[in-house]
Amino acid sequence: MSFLLYISDLIVPLVIFGIVVYGMLMKVNVYDEFIKGAKKGFFTVIKIMPTLIGLMVAVGILRASGFLDFLADLIGKLTSYIGFPSQLVPLTIVKMFSSSAATGLLLDLYKEYGTDSRIGLIASIMMSCTETIFYTMSVYFMTAKVKKTRYTLAGALVATLAGIAASVWLAG
Repeated sequence: MSFLLYISDLIVPLVIFGIVVYGMLMKVNVYDEFIKGAKKGFFTVIKIMPTLIGLMVAVGILRASGFLDFLADLIGKLTSYIGFPSQLVPLTIVKMFSSSAATGLLLDLYKEYGTDSRIGLIASIMMSCTETIFYTMSVYFMTAKVKKTRYTLAGALVATLAGIAASVWLAG
């Protein structure tokens, strides 16, 4: 087991070193290419900033207004029949929009129920196997200038539902 921990500590530095060595062997100015990529990344962040701010504000408004709790109570009555704790409904909804806001809700759940409780375990697994659907779609499709998303939303919702079901099943 300690061998795997040792290897896992070395993976990222080795990959970076491998990329630099490969670039040098191919006679590429690695530093200049890195700077160009960093510059493009910076301008991408500037372009998506309004979307990020809008999503964070929307989640904040939902949470502060009490609408999220209202929606959670409403949906929670239905989910409790299928074995999904109603306390996790707000986390499920918020996770589709903002991972950082969902992390805040997760910490609140940990404080109230504990990390080793069934709710804490389901929430932990769910955070790992679901995606911020609306954030990802808006940012990446806007950046790539995609106008028709076809079945992306439906597929992402199905994948999220599968992740949620898996989290309940795995937490047993």
